Amino acid sequence: MNIELSTLAPTQIYHLMTQTVIPRPIAWVLTDSGKQNFNLAPFSYFAPVSSNPPLMMISVGKKPSGEVKDTTRNVLETGKLVIHIANVGQAEQVTQSAATLDHGESEVVASDIELVEFDGFELPRVKDCPVAFGCTLYEVQEIGATPQSLIFAEINTVYIDPEVIGDRSDRLVVESLKVNPLSRLGGNDYSVLERTFSVARPK
Repeated sequence: MNIELSTLAPTQIYHLMTQTVIPRPIAWVLTDSGKQNFNLAPFSYFAPVSSNPPLMMISVGKKPSGEVKDTTRNVLETGKLVIHIANVGQAEQVTQSAATLDHGESEVVASDIELVEFDGFELPRVKDCPVAFGCTLYEVQEIGATPQSLIFAEINTVYIDPEVIGDRSDRLVVESLKVNPLSRLGGNDYSVLERTFSVARPK
């Protein structure tokens, strides 16, 4: 079956892409709406894009009203964000934090999510996330007819739960099965990482 994208509406293309580019990691992004009023939202159009400088990219759409989402607004105003890797046990909280709220309404408060101090960074982090990246805004690019905001975030510091770090002295090893990351599929579906395997790269 071949599908010509020129025959599809943007919403149809979205559903096609989210059901075929799978699984996708989820960036659970915390920003400050002002006066320690924290916004928390998930994005699965998300990827690492560079290691020098260390950059990650999040693609953020608009609210149904056409306004920019709070994540974009807050990042442009403060220049700071924390990108979390949520685990499977947080699927319900991650899903609930995708709801569209008025600016200033906190998903952290609405879902009773516990935050803790992020050592060496201005913003807090979600306590139960095994990985958190303290980031500074690098650049925002607007693309497309809507348009979509591409947020490039430079990583300043990383928190990793000691429980997910492997026992190896020569380099840092993060044990993916212990991270137990929540991964996005199409529609309302998520996936679970149940096993890993290795294939040696050619020299």
